[in-house]
Amino acid sequence: MLRKIIATTALTAISSVILGSVAIAADLPSTKGPPVYAPPPPPAFSWSGVYIGGQVGYDWGTASFADPLGPAPRLNQSGVIGGAHIGYNYQVSQFVFGLEGDVNGASTRAGNTFNGLAYGLHENEDFSIRGRIGYAFDRILVYATGGGAYGNFHTSYNDGVAFDSFNNGHFGWTVGGGIEYAIDNNWSVRAEYRYTDYGSQTDSPVFSDFGRPIDRHIRDNRVQAGFSYKFDMFAPPAPIVSKY
Repeated sequence: MLRKIIATTALTAISSVILGSVAIAADLPSTKGPPVYAPPPPPAFSWSGVYIGGQVGYDWGTASFADPLGPAPRLNQSGVIGGAHIGYNYQVSQFVFGLEGDVNGASTRAGNTFNGLAYGLHENEDFSIRGRIGYAFDRILVYATGGGAYGNFHTSYNDGVAFDSFNNGHFGWTVGGGIEYAIDNNWSVRAEYRYTDYGSQTDSPVFSDFGRPIDRHIRDNRVQAGFSYKFDMFAPPAPIVSKY
């Protein structure tokens, strides 16, 4: 009987100690910090959007003349070009499709004297409307471009006494390619090469000693650097991030 009383008393004392410890532990301040939420990743860069910009470069090429009475010269023209462009890109996965137009002023000139007759050529300005297709490596875009071109040229013929001059437009085609790098979500820089064939035109000198139609065919090459600002119009929406 005595052993039973002692065991009961011991069990009661142990239970009281355990329950007291649990109560004290429950009253202690928690050392666990507030929950940590990782910020959502930034949206992926997209080339989609309307953009405007400018460019400057160097232009060189040839103007081949054809005289029905015999040989005629080929002029080698060169000069600085510069102007502005506007366009729109739409990105699908890593492929970028776009349309771009540009206008340039030019200082391209050439001249030559052949059989005592002086030929002169000066490009005033040119325009183009081109498609673009490229492949994007995130902020680096490698692209090809091609489309229609127009150039306005001033030609002159001088026999030393009389002088003829003409201002004519040439329609042709242009093709090339380049690389563009996006500095941030709006600004980008580019480098580009293009070849342009302006086709053939005919001048009909009257006052100079030419006195006959003269055909000319103009082709040029250009390298240029430029910059663009993208307005993000029609850009894909940012991804939706759930909050808990």
